[in-house]
Amino acid sequence: MTVTLRAQEASDTEFLHSLFSDPTAARYWFIEPYLTRADVQTQFERRRGDVTARRFVISDDGADVGIVELVDISPLHRTCEFQIIVAPGNQGRGYAQVGTRLVVDYAFGTLNLHKVYLLVDVENAGAIHVYGKVGFETEATLREEFYAGGRYRDVVRMVIFARDWDGV
Repeated sequence: MTVTLRAQEASDTEFLHSLFSDPTAARYWFIEPYLTRADVQTQFERRRGDVTARRFVISDDGADVGIVELVDISPLHRTCEFQIIVAPGNQGRGYAQVGTRLVVDYAFGTLNLHKVYLLVDVENAGAIHVYGKVGFETEATLREEFYAGGRYRDVVRMVIFARDWDGV
C-alpha cells in the first residue's frame, strides 16, 4: 500500500459524485445523497480558490480510494474541521487511518494549525476507533446535532492539538 494525498481536481467529479450519492457515505456526512454530477461540478467550481479549505483525494498506487478535507480553516484561531470519506468498496483496508494521519500532518506541519476537530456519529464506532488510534480525543458529545437516516443523531466532537501530534 502506497497511500498519498493529491488536491481534488475538476476531473474528479465522477469519483466525488459516486461518494456523495452513496447513501451510506452520505449518512455519515449528515447529507442527503441527491447531488447530480452537474451539482458536484458546480460545487467544485464554486469552491475553487477557497482559502478556508484544503480538499484531497486519497490514492493508493494511483487508484482513488476516498477523500479527506480540512474545512473552515481559521488563520486567526489556527483551527479547522476534518472530514473523510473512504469509498464503500475500500473500507476496512486501513485507508481511513493513513489518510487521516497524512492530512493531520499537513494541517500541523504545513498549515501551522493549532487544533483540528471533527464530528462523528456516536454510532460510528469504527471511525471513532480509527480517530483515537491517530490521536484524537473526545471533547464533547453534541446531542441531536444532525438529522440523517430519519432521525436526529448525536455526534462526538473529537480534537487533536499540534502539541500532541507525533507525526505520520
